[in-house]
Amino acid sequence: MKRCAPVHAGVRSGPISGIGTPGGGMKICVPVAAATNETALVLMDRALAEADLVEIRLDAIGKPDLKRLLRGRRGRVLVTNRSAAEGGAFDGPEARRVAFLREAVVLGAAYVDIEAATDGGLIRTLRETLRDHGGATKLVVSWHDVTGTPPARALRKKLRELMAFEADVVKLVTRAESVADAFRVLELIPAARRQGQEIVAFAMGGPGRASRLLSVLMGACWTFAALEAGAESAPGQMTVAETRQLISVLTRGAQNGRP
Repeated sequence: MKRCAPVHAGVRSGPISGIGTPGGGMKICVPVAAATNETALVLMDRALAEADLVEIRLDAIGKPDLKRLLRGRRGRVLVTNRSAAEGGAFDGPEARRVAFLREAVVLGAAYVDIEAATDGGLIRTLRETLRDHGGATKLVVSWHDVTGTPPARALRKKLRELMAFEADVVKLVTRAESVADAFRVLELIPAARRQGQEIVAFAMGGPGRASRLLSVLMGACWTFAALEAGAESAPGQMTVAETRQLISVLTRGAQNGRP
């Protein structure tokens, strides 16, 4: 089974290492969506003091300076340049959007996230860059439904489509209108892991809050949490402190309940 890339040697491991994926790994990722490089740098360093991984949202920055953003941090940074079609803010040419991801690979980011709906030729150019740099950067292929949660059969089909990319991690996120929606998404985690695929999967929105916690207990690579209240990047997101505390409580409960 593919493994989520570990925290680089000498770098602080997260407070909940060992949950979910056997052998531990990164479990809390803080998204940073800032308008300037200067603000992003401050928030990234604060996030890395609290969490395992930081996601830098290039689509939020007017003129991202990847060299500055990754310097001294690259082993714990997920680089995303989210398209407007999937809830992001990037409004330029697609080739330029993907070019930023390729630059992140050259600079040694831990992960880059690209949407499955991206033009196949552009995904191939990203793969070529990944291959040329020895696979040090891991590929996340993602899909987001910001309008709702499809039926179980459609979700299973979407998972198969994502797995066909043979990425290191697949990410599948929907918007839940009910708790049942959230649990349909969570069912994809064991399905993926049985086939050797690492996955991030949960549901946004109030009814999906619990799925953000349960996902890592079920083996997801990581979940997302806000640095502080008011800094949420998606509905239903909790703070790092809340996420850490609740996952610890759930973990202790599960361990105490073992025969």
